[in-house]
Amino acid sequence: MFKKLFSKKKKKLEEEQIVEENLEKSIDVNDEDDGNDIKNTVIEENRFIKEKDEIEEIIEKKEEIVGEIEEIEEEPKEIEEEPKEIEEEPKEIEEEPKEEKKTKKGFFQKLKEGLSKTRDDFSKKIEDVLIQYKKVDEDLFEELEEILITADLGYETTLKIIDKLRDTVKRKNIQDVKLIKTELENIMGSLLKTHESDKDYFLKQEETTILLVVGVNGVGKTTTIGKISNLLKKEGKKVIVAAADTFRAAAIEQLTEWTNRAEVELISQKEGSDPASVVFDAVQAAKARKADVLICDTAGRLHNKKNLMNELEKMNRIIEREYPEAKREVLLVLDATTGQNALLQAKTFNEVCDLTGLVLTKLDGTAKGGIVFAIEETLDLPIRFICVGEQIDDLEHFRSEEFVKAIFSGYSLEKE
Repeated sequence: MFKKLFSKKKKKLEEEQIVEENLEKSIDVNDEDDGNDIKNTVIEENRFIKEKDEIEEIIEKKEEIVGEIEEIEEEPKEIEEEPKEIEEEPKEIEEEPKEEKKTKKGFFQKLKEGLSKTRDDFSKKIEDVLIQYKKVDEDLFEELEEILITADLGYETTLKIIDKLRDTVKRKNIQDVKLIKTELENIMGSLLKTHESDKDYFLKQEETTILLVVGVNGVGKTTTIGKISNLLKKEGKKVIVAAADTFRAAAIEQLTEWTNRAEVELISQKEGSDPASVVFDAVQAAKARKADVLICDTAGRLHNKKNLMNELEKMNRIIEREYPEAKREVLLVLDATTGQNALLQAKTFNEVCDLTGLVLTKLDGTAKGGIVFAIEETLDLPIRFICVGEQIDDLEHFRSEEFVKAIFSGYSLEKE
């Protein structure tokens, strides 16, 4: 565009130059006096002014054209930058599902995941055995019996379950091997349900309940108290905890940390204090604050049964004297990973103090979840709580139906 305008101006100048040359020739012929010099000077000045004006006009046109070109070149940059904003929007959309993944799991899902080791060792073995048999016979019963014993159900409990299975097969005339697993699950479920604790046990209590929690070192007694406190508080109960295990190193500090997490009150004294004195202070606090549940941590050592018995009796006398209307419970915390040793501990503690319930911990870390059936059948004590993880929310009221379902779920002969 610029070149075209320039050439046009150049042509015009050339035409004017020709006219002026012709004019000069005509003046030279007709008049050769001194006035010719003046005319030439005037003509040159006029030409200079015209050329200057035209050049300035061309420069202005050039600057306008260059400005327009620069604006045209800058426009695509703005257009190219717009998609960047559009590309950033999907990132916000992609981040939304991450919040859904953080959704809190239901306790059955936690239980199922926590019992995966038991399920893989127990239920999978049963599936493998049943697939090998075409008919129901005594050899099948013997193999199932071996699986139950190795899963820590115990010899007596296993015999009782297998005997019931034989009777069921005979009564229903079961010929299909695939039906055996369902019947076995029903029998084991009914065995636990006989001893099942009321899941709403603490919710139904109108009077204050005092829990004395016992258990050997290492079973998770202190952390379990923190988790029970958290659970009961979420259910609307006012909870107070007494740090009456004053002899174990760092027991008070550990319990302080867990009660802070659960946001419940802790009553404690200095290390080495009389445990009964701590319980006395806690009872007075529970009465004054109208607490629903008072949980007392105790030094549940088994190496000296007499001292343990004397200590618990002293605590019970204080509770009876200071708060006779309160309901008392003695809960034993057991480590499920210890298998049959947990059953032996339960028997020993039950001889020393009258246990009213059990708490099973670390079920997520063992393939020997069958110990639950052995404990229930042998001691005839309700399992109040079970724990399947290390987090404060990984404890729940024991429900036999969900427990059995979690052990047997995940495998199906129909899928095979």
